[in-house]
Amino acid sequence: MTLLHRRAVLAGVATVVAAPAIVKAQGSDWPKGPIRVVVPFPPGGTTDPVARILAAKVSDNTGWATVIDNKPGAAGAIGAAVAAKSPPDGQTWMVTFDSHILSPAFTPNLTYKDSDLLNVMLVGRAPFVAVCHPDRPYKSFSDIVADAKKRPGKISVGLLPASGQLLLTSYLQKVNGFELNHIYYKGGGPIMQDVLAGVIDFTVTTIGAAQLHVRSGKARALATTGDKRATSLPNVPTLAEQGLKTYPTYSWWGVYVPAGTPRPIVDRMSVELAKAARSPDVAQKFADQIDMEILASTPEDFAAFQQREQERWFKVIKDYNIKSD
Repeated sequence: MTLLHRRAVLAGVATVVAAPAIVKAQGSDWPKGPIRVVVPFPPGGTTDPVARILAAKVSDNTGWATVIDNKPGAAGAIGAAVAAKSPPDGQTWMVTFDSHILSPAFTPNLTYKDSDLLNVMLVGRAPFVAVCHPDRPYKSFSDIVADAKKRPGKISVGLLPASGQLLLTSYLQKVNGFELNHIYYKGGGPIMQDVLAGVIDFTVTTIGAAQLHVRSGKARALATTGDKRATSLPNVPTLAEQGLKTYPTYSWWGVYVPAGTPRPIVDRMSVELAKAARSPDVAQKFADQIDMEILASTPEDFAAFQQREQERWFKVIKDYNIKSD
């Protein structure tokens, strides 16, 4: 489910975002035709529209042709393998979600390594939000904790396997002393459908997937997961405000290319992607519809961020023996 207005396409089918004239970059003949933008998730959720909006703006600004290519499956690992194995010539980009960096911990026998992909830009981040059906008795996340301590394993939470939401939810239980019943789904859309239908008690999801339902009164926001309140949900306290031991946790979106892509191409990409992400129309869409804080980082800053996140969460996985399903 998504709040972004976009043309729906079939998963796995390449769709032309823009195809104006190709231009030269830094005296080279790159790009040599349409740039394939791999999205390792199906249309829906947030990653697909983030990729489409960003790629379309880059095309508008530069004249480069960009083609979206959805390659879903295995929590993003299938699409990541496609990108990692592509020629390192600047003709293949990947736009992905935060779960990408967890694949080495959760997916056995990955067909690629982290080092096969090069960080280009951390587009932005947004806190997660915990939401429930309005008929549930919970007014805050601390209400869930109190009930779960009385009824261990009875409160159901819908989660994506091998995800940041799973890690945060598992960590919260371990350090705050309560137990939930994990129900795993293949996508965020079905999770929200079951929350809205009252099939499960609550979920932890992206603000982009939940806020339309919160605004309409079909879902109730219980907490956000950042270090401060979300701009789009100013009346919803953070987990820390509710007295829980927690890490500030965010969903995020990033751009990668195959390792070995020439540095002049990566530098030009970084400049144009940052320009597109920071453009007023794109930044406003991301802020309004996903509550994204634009970061538009350098390749080096993005790589350092990924390393810190993996060190933190891989330790949590090991220390608390967290399984993906």
